[in-house]
Amino acid sequence: MHKSFLRTCLLASLSLLVSSATIAQNAPWPSKPVKFVNSWPAGGPSDVLARAVGDVLQKQFGQAFVVENKPGAAGSVGADLVAKSMPDGYSLLWGIDTTHTINPHIYKSMPFKESDLKPLVVISNSGLLLGVHPSTGFKTVKDFMQAARERSLNFSSGGNGSPGHLWVNMSNVSAATRLVHVPYRGNSPAVMAVVSGEVEGGTLATPGMLPQVKGGKVTALAVTSRKRSRLAPDVPTVAEAGFKDLESEVLYVVMAPGNTPEPLMQTMAKAITDALTRPELQARLNDLDMAYEGLTGTAANTRLKKLSDQYGRVIRATGMKVD
Repeated sequence: MHKSFLRTCLLASLSLLVSSATIAQNAPWPSKPVKFVNSWPAGGPSDVLARAVGDVLQKQFGQAFVVENKPGAAGSVGADLVAKSMPDGYSLLWGIDTTHTINPHIYKSMPFKESDLKPLVVISNSGLLLGVHPSTGFKTVKDFMQAARERSLNFSSGGNGSPGHLWVNMSNVSAATRLVHVPYRGNSPAVMAVVSGEVEGGTLATPGMLPQVKGGKVTALAVTSRKRSRLAPDVPTVAEAGFKDLESEVLYVVMAPGNTPEPLMQTMAKAITDALTRPELQARLNDLDMAYEGLTGTAANTRLKKLSDQYGRVIRATGMKVD
């Protein structure tokens, strides 16, 4: 009788768990607070964007959208956390493309498989700003390149595997420069390293650099995007300066656990893209120097795959690795 009683209790518990899971799966999203895991430090572009979208969604759905910053390992710390989360729509990754386009090519091993995450929305793209400390005396990209071929120059980035890190290697290969990569924990400290003169320069997110440019603490030489920045229309592109091979853009991406059900993916993607098309968020994208893309589904996967293939070729040519 004792064994029969235990078996009955076990069956009842399993039935309750299955029923709870079914109810949770069928419940409308969101029916409880949603966690946005930002894989970069607070204050950076992805963090600002996540908070802005979260505010809009919170007002729309009446549920909290909480941003948690989990930086480290070029975005892989936050990405791994979401990759191992329940695929129920309540833990989503906010970051940049590098977790799928750069990290797999430079790290010996990754804490998660590529299939453990899938893109929900490719939100936007943005270039970087090539800036130097005024004491260097560089006024143009030509001046900078000539000096960087003759002697070593320290260049900061937001961390190993960041877009700035990749750009340093692109420059050293295609332009024969002698830039030395100096990684920091995020865009903000990397910018301050340029401001303080701790490094000669950096190729970093434009919104973080521009206030320092306007304050005379950083000299802007070029932007890496295909078009000039709306925030700095007087600053030429690297292509205009004669270095088209140094064009580079960052994609801002929202990802979900890999086995998230497709109907839920579509529901969440629509909520986020609808929010992003609102005038106040389009204005915020402009403030962040981002060009809206709003890609979902197959289009988002294709966009990331193409960029991964491009970066993979660069990384193999440079031998860029992180231990």
